[in-house]
Amino acid sequence: MCKTHVLSAASPKAPFEKTTIERRELRPNDILIDIKFSGICHSDIHSAYDEWGGGIFPMVPGHEIAGVVEAVGTDVTKFAVGDRVGVGCFVDSCGECEYCLQGDEQYCTKGVVQTYNSRDYDGNPTYGGYSQKIVVTDRFVVSIPEALGLDVASPLLCAGITTYSPLKHWNIGPGKKVAIVGVGGLGHLAIQFAHALGAEVTVLSRSMSKKEEAIGFGADHYYATGDAETFATLANKFDLILNTVSANLDVNAYLSMLRVDGTLVNVGAPADPDQYSVFSLIMGRRSLAGSLVGGIPETQEMLNFAAEHNIAPMIEVIGADYVGEAYERVVNSDVRYRFVIDIATL
Repeated sequence: MCKTHVLSAASPKAPFEKTTIERRELRPNDILIDIKFSGICHSDIHSAYDEWGGGIFPMVPGHEIAGVVEAVGTDVTKFAVGDRVGVGCFVDSCGECEYCLQGDEQYCTKGVVQTYNSRDYDGNPTYGGYSQKIVVTDRFVVSIPEALGLDVASPLLCAGITTYSPLKHWNIGPGKKVAIVGVGGLGHLAIQFAHALGAEVTVLSRSMSKKEEAIGFGADHYYATGDAETFATLANKFDLILNTVSANLDVNAYLSMLRVDGTLVNVGAPADPDQYSVFSLIMGRRSLAGSLVGGIPETQEMLNFAAEHNIAPMIEVIGADYVGEAYERVVNSDVRYRFVIDIATL
């Protein structure tokens, strides 16, 4: 077994403590990764605070993992010691169902094994990236291109693929008009991806305060949703609206901005249910949808695309002792736009 230092929460909302855990011995298809950076996702906070219920404690969060291969199992051929690699939201799946076979492991019918706050198929709890080392099956490891720093690559492994996947699934490209709701940890990446894919990009935010930043990320237009005129001005305009915020919206108002056959896709997840009138869908043959990250092949595609198009999250690198304060700042929307833990400080 491999002992490693981690940041662990003993119970919901408990302060993080530096402690040690044991990682499993390398199996033939396993990779031991020396973690360099681990991003903080809002999902980490929901989980560590047990806001979604069912939390497994003690908990080591983190599913935006970037590091270097330290050792490989006897059957590993795709990776070698010294390779720059990443691990995202999942570390195992059945590998046999229709979704796994088509590269959509996130929808595995057996139930995908999450990187942390989950149980593997032997019933053991999983521990995430707030850790010096992690052992992962090779098919859930991706290569990080040299053009991407490991620190900026880290948030791409959740926030990046969460926004890239729906844009690709709904065939966003030249000639398409896309609206991004929110300029936050997800939204600022969604803007960059949609722009690089060739779409005409509009940003919808509560106020005008982030207009200059949004334009810098690649937005063509920017509107404040706090202005009632916005919804009338943009009626029937968009092929796709990508909602990246975790607050409840006036769904009917946003649906009214879709063209016939347009789709409102949710990647933000508010705690309370949304409400809408079915007539908002019927009258324009519109769709209301959701999207859950992406599979391993698409995650690798996203990293390669980001490297090719100079797409990177805006990050604030922090030490391990600052994670508790970082959580408070995320809750208060006081970050531009993703925190990344320097694991060397653990």
